Amino acid sequence: MRAIFETGFYYLYLVFIIGLGIYLLIKKKSVYFAIACMILGLGDAFHLIPRAIGLYTKTLDNPSATLALYLGVGKLVTSITMTVFYALLYLFIYKRINKTRNIYVDLLVVSLIIARITLLCYPQNQWTTNGSDLYWGIYRNIPFVLLGALVVYLLFKYFRKEKYLSIMWILVILSFIFYLLVVLLAGTYSWVGMMMLPKTICYMVIGVLGYLDAKKMAFKFSE
Repeated sequence: MRAIFETGFYYLYLVFIIGLGIYLLIKKKSVYFAIACMILGLGDAFHLIPRAIGLYTKTLDNPSATLALYLGVGKLVTSITMTVFYALLYLFIYKRINKTRNIYVDLLVVSLIIARITLLCYPQNQWTTNGSDLYWGIYRNIPFVLLGALVVYLLFKYFRKEKYLSIMWILVILSFIFYLLVVLLAGTYSWVGMMMLPKTICYMVIGVLGYLDAKKMAFKFSE
């Protein structure tokens, strides 16, 4: 039952978030947000599909070397694409408010991205064996959390009074909470991996809110 429910939900999410990104891109609405959704979904697929295989074959807790490789590399790809997602969300914010970005903040964002990806590349992360070194799980996520905090601040600052985007900063915070629970505890308690479900729901709601805002802005400009 868990395998059917959890994997079914993941497939629904992937179709939804990638489809939403493609739709917005075709309609040329909120291009940064559209690309962010597509990259998020495509990156998550690298982790969620092997996880679904593990659930269906009942080998998630004790995977074969091949499945462990797919799970670990999938986590690496997802970690990179999630970083790109927040970088694009940062660009979307400034595009949406039609303001010139601060070059120093740009440099900070680039520095955090470089630091994050550099830490992800270290062999101590044990991606190829789907290992779980707690300390490296913390190290590699420090720049990621700082990037997320910056995005949360900007979302709160500029959109807290918007019709659809007002709660997006809360959803980002919640997604980070669920994500960090998985990072810190999933290596010890495999069931904590289910925290990816509410994290995924947060991203789906973010996608819906971005879509509704894009429709609102398109209607505003057509008046």
